Amino acid sequence: MNRLKGQIVAIDHSSHMSLVDVAVGGDIFTATLLETPESADYLRVGSSVTLLFKETEVSLAKSLSGLISLRNRIAVAIRSIERGDILSAVELDYRGNTLKSVITTRAVERLQLTAGDQVEALIKANEIALMAGHHDH
Repeated sequence: MNRLKGQIVAIDHSSHMSLVDVAVGGDIFTATLLETPESADYLRVGSSVTLLFKETEVSLAKSLSGLISLRNRIAVAIRSIERGDILSAVELDYRGNTLKSVITTRAVERLQLTAGDQVEALIKANEIALMAGHHDH
């Protein structure tokens, strides 16, 4: 599970869900939650949170241009690639933090990914969970 420490900077909510913006380094991540400030005490601007998202929910893009609906697009560098027959585990460096992406080996080959490449990691807002406070594990 990928984990990043951040701070809530904005919250939009309706009666049953929230769109929460979290500052991590110089980037803003957005999470869609089935919680509101009324149902979850930690949902307050200024609160420290840990973002959680699965390795299988991190897509990678090379030379991506144009508009896209994904709100979470972050610049990363590929540290290493562990190729499997079907899936490959890609270790990423995001501002000194280690993130992982699991994508098909076909995608690794099609994108011609290699260690050292600068790429974008893409995570849908509804695939990010938040946990109150800062947690490493």
